[in-house]
Amino acid sequence: MEKEYKQDVPILLVEDDEDDVHLTQRAFKKGHILNKLYVVSDGEEAMEFLEHCGRYSNPAAAPEPGVILLDLNMPRMNGREVLKKIKANDELKHIPVVILTTSDQKEDIRKCYDIGANTFITKPVEFSKFLEAIVTTGKYWLSIAKLAEAETVAN
Repeated sequence: MEKEYKQDVPILLVEDDEDDVHLTQRAFKKGHILNKLYVVSDGEEAMEFLEHCGRYSNPAAAPEPGVILLDLNMPRMNGREVLKKIKANDELKHIPVVILTTSDQKEDIRKCYDIGANTFITKPVEFSKFLEAIVTTGKYWLSIAKLAEAETVAN
């Protein structure tokens, strides 16, 4: 299974809960998703990473992700605000955004799709179901779907 994944595609996890970060990392490992997982803890940090500013001004330290896993409920800038900024930015809007949240509210689901989310996943509580969700998501975005390639910047 692991050879099926496009392993050179970086993934950005935007998650403020350390337990959920560790759970996601564990699911990646158990699911043989070997892609580099970059983690930021809130929406403002996510935008710094994506726009290469602040502590992420060096693009080598913050490569363009092939997929973004985005939590909704975070301090400073929530996931909806981040999603709006990504989808309004011509240089970022092609990056698939997977909402990975505890919310199962119909209003959240609808708003996220209206803003431009590519997938909405409610985090399962049981690890085995969470693992299945992560592996299925990884398989889809990293082996089945065609992703836009990051543009290279000429020097």
